[in-house]
Amino acid sequence: MEKDCWRVGRPGMPPGSRMSMAGLQVGPPGAPPYGAASPMRPGLPQSMMDPFRKRLLAPQSQPPLASQRRGVKRRKMADKVLPQRIRELVPESQAYMDLLAFERKLDQTIARKRMEIQEAIKKPLTQKRKLRIYISNTFTPAKEEGEGGERVASWELRVEGKLLEDPSKQKRKFSSFFKSLVIELDKELYGPDNHLVEWHRLPTTQETDGFQVKRPGDVNVKCTLLLMLDHQPPQYKLDPRLARLLGVHTQTRASIMQALWLYIKHNKLQDSHEKEYINCNRYFRQIFNCVRMRFSEIPMKLAGLLQHPDPIIINHTISVDPNDQKKTACYDIDVEVDDPLKAQMSNFLASTTNQQEIASLDAKIHETIESINQLKTQRDFMLSFSNNPQDFIQEWIKSQRRDLKIITDVIGNPEEERRAEFYQQPWAQEAVGRHIFAKVGSLLRGRMWALACLALLSSAHQSWPPPLCPQSSSKGELGASCCLHAYEMEKLSRRKRVGV
Repeated sequence: MEKDCWRVGRPGMPPGSRMSMAGLQVGPPGAPPYGAASPMRPGLPQSMMDPFRKRLLAPQSQPPLASQRRGVKRRKMADKVLPQRIRELVPESQAYMDLLAFERKLDQTIARKRMEIQEAIKKPLTQKRKLRIYISNTFTPAKEEGEGGERVASWELRVEGKLLEDPSKQKRKFSSFFKSLVIELDKELYGPDNHLVEWHRLPTTQETDGFQVKRPGDVNVKCTLLLMLDHQPPQYKLDPRLARLLGVHTQTRASIMQALWLYIKHNKLQDSHEKEYINCNRYFRQIFNCVRMRFSEIPMKLAGLLQHPDPIIINHTISVDPNDQKKTACYDIDVEVDDPLKAQMSNFLASTTNQQEIASLDAKIHETIESINQLKTQRDFMLSFSNNPQDFIQEWIKSQRRDLKIITDVIGNPEEERRAEFYQQPWAQEAVGRHIFAKVGSLLRGRMWALACLALLSSAHQSWPPPLCPQSSSKGELGASCCLHAYEMEKLSRRKRVGV
């Protein structure tokens, strides 16, 4: 802080004027002064390109989380590789490089298998299994008057089923295999309004293990069961003409389109010039009723040739004869169930159990590699110094000088600065004068403070220690040079007074 109690003159300056000791600018004309505040310091925003460093300095006000994520993304497999010089110094590091090569192959294999699983899981993975249907009935005869029970004879029909050789632990409900079930009884016995028993799947339907139908009657009844399988994805029955042509009876829409494309490709029905058109042969002309059609028209024309698949028809006789032992009939039908591997594939793709552990180990490896590189740099530094200290110090000073110019954003020409003519320019004399003026002013401030301390020490009412020097760098720190100088002057003055 400047004091107005003293003035320092300078040759060439008018009387009464003074030069501020703060913010002295020293440097060539037209260039930023040495030691001046630079906009490239950390913490100050700088969005323009520095032409000397040739890189864009991003603002420092970015959130730490974003910078951490960016740092994580930059870490790649190449960051784990040890430099060749380190491998030459430590031959045992070759074992680590072998493990790294094996890890790279393993990661490639896992990534390829993961992609294959992702593609496979998009397609319906099903297995054909046998579903055994059990159809049984019981008969309850009529009771005579005075006896408990029903007075009208009745029968009860049960329809149940289960998968054969089901390895899965979770048992699947019988109704989950069907979209609808219709039981058609004898129309002559039960009339046109009561001879049909229907069940249709709804979004709110609860699955069940079987179906029961109870009706009055004491005679054998012929019934027909119509079972409509619930295919996932839905399947369709083709028109008989198209089914014979493609060799497909009932399939999913995607499989039918694939079979149709294979037929077009095998018979070369695609137009050679206009690839989006199909030239129909005589079979296609009969089926699609056109001579030529676009690829985009095939799904619309194919929709009219697809029908619901045929239901499974089972004819059964409900027997009311108590001596009839064959009251349970078994029928085996083919159904499609989800492949157990599909659940395992989904669990594998969704599993992140080991990912966190692998990421943690990768982070430790990266930190270790960075530490090794830093130690290698320190070793090279010390080794260069031990081999040739003189040249090392000279090169190090040159490097520090270049770094200082970069940090302070000083523009300089090394070729000009190494010549004597560079320092004979007018700005050099002014820079030297300002530098000497600053040094002299600092020395005068110190001596004036020493005199002030001396005056306080000579006073009988002043206690030790003296007040803090304004040049102290921290609270409680004494200006050592000022106070010691004042103390010595006090001792000399006392000796003179006593005649020593």
